[in-house]
Amino acid sequence: MKIGFDNNKYLKIQSEHIKERIAKFGDKLYLEFGGKLFDDFHASRVLPGFEPDSKLKMLMQLKEYAEIVIVISAVDIEKNKVRGDIGITYDKDVLRLREAFMERGLMVGSVVITHYNGQESAQLFRRRLENLNIKAYYHYMIEGYPTNVQLICSDEGFGKNDYVKTEKPLVVITAPGPGSGKMAVCLSQLYQENQRGVKAGYAKFETFPIWNIPLKHPVNLAYEAATADLNDVNMIDPFHLDAYGITTVNYNRDIEIFPVLNAIFEGIYGENPYKSPTDMGVNMAGNCIVNDANCCEASRQEIVRRYFTTLTALADGKAKDSEVNKIQLLMRQAKVSVEDRKVTVVARKRFERSQLPSAAIELDDGTIITSETSELLGPSAALILNAVKHLAGIDHSVKLIPSEMISPIQNLKMEYLHSRNPRLHTDEVLVAISMLSLTSQNCKMALEQLPKLKGCQVHSTVILSEVDHKIFKKLGVDLTCDAVRK
Repeated sequence: MKIGFDNNKYLKIQSEHIKERIAKFGDKLYLEFGGKLFDDFHASRVLPGFEPDSKLKMLMQLKEYAEIVIVISAVDIEKNKVRGDIGITYDKDVLRLREAFMERGLMVGSVVITHYNGQESAQLFRRRLENLNIKAYYHYMIEGYPTNVQLICSDEGFGKNDYVKTEKPLVVITAPGPGSGKMAVCLSQLYQENQRGVKAGYAKFETFPIWNIPLKHPVNLAYEAATADLNDVNMIDPFHLDAYGITTVNYNRDIEIFPVLNAIFEGIYGENPYKSPTDMGVNMAGNCIVNDANCCEASRQEIVRRYFTTLTALADGKAKDSEVNKIQLLMRQAKVSVEDRKVTVVARKRFERSQLPSAAIELDDGTIITSETSELLGPSAALILNAVKHLAGIDHSVKLIPSEMISPIQNLKMEYLHSRNPRLHTDEVLVAISMLSLTSQNCKMALEQLPKLKGCQVHSTVILSEVDHKIFKKLGVDLTCDAVRK
């Protein structure tokens, strides 16, 4: 990986900047935390050098000042909404996040259930939280939100919500996913704190888009590709340009809502402390890019990966044509095509020769290894075997798993588990190698190579099984597939 981002500098100046923002308001700062606190792999891909848990590490530097409030929408509880990246429902993720924060010594003060309108599932979840000695609060639906400012800034609007009791000067508002109502929780708390004579402020921490790099910078274009399903559009912040004569980048939702936020702030304080959406942010990531060319190239590759991911989702009925069209447009703006993804080109060439499902992996040193489907193995399982043998210096002709060991596994799958596919998946191959490593030096050496696959690029000419997707993800491999069923 060619480094483009100074992570140590980021941890230092980001925490210092948040401390400055706390001091600006006096008693308390409500910080809306956008994106993922854990496992921010998008940021680590487009800003090579950014560590996936950088935001969490930064927060750890502020833990003596900070407490966390986790927000979940009653609507998402009712719908059993699932986080696509880890496959669990939002309500379960609230408990997972709380435990993960507390394991690191961070204080989790409470959970706020937003958009509450009497939903029974939300009531059951609140009781579950309280049985676990977790403080839980309701924030209600407000008719006409966010435009009916007179109602919102009244005892029948924000004043109707439960007041969330907090202890620390920095209150981090986070959630399992978008649309949970984090901003509304912050604003409601500002109203209620003001009613109680507490000087409280608001700020927003979003990594993307990066406000102080160009609008069409590949890093910002990659953010648009990542949020194609939300139809986010990066824009020049007209309020910032008007107030300061400086061009900055924000996204459409924050710009569109700013006049309403301005009115709400005026309703709470009598004036708005911010002149623009950019003013509200505290993100310092743009100041930590140390090699722009490396970040540009990494971001272009991310846009191509997002294109393949969206094509696959479209084939599964989980995306729309408009999302694919948008990413195609972004690819043109970034001057990149699928031909710029080396493993895609090589995997497709192998498929053209064999007419069998094929795959390719680009290793850290630039070496590209390929595979194809056989009677015994799927392309992804064969690819992992070929890659670890190369890394371990084992001749390609050597069979790590004897055929006589594969046959009983296939028999188990077909006869007892009623599978229609006798070929071994990646997890089955890895279990077999790990068992054989007790007696086979080759298998032991091959197994030890798995950490070297982290950050490698893989392309398959067919859509892989969910099992194979999960294994590649656990190995830290960036996988793309052609939208073709086997």
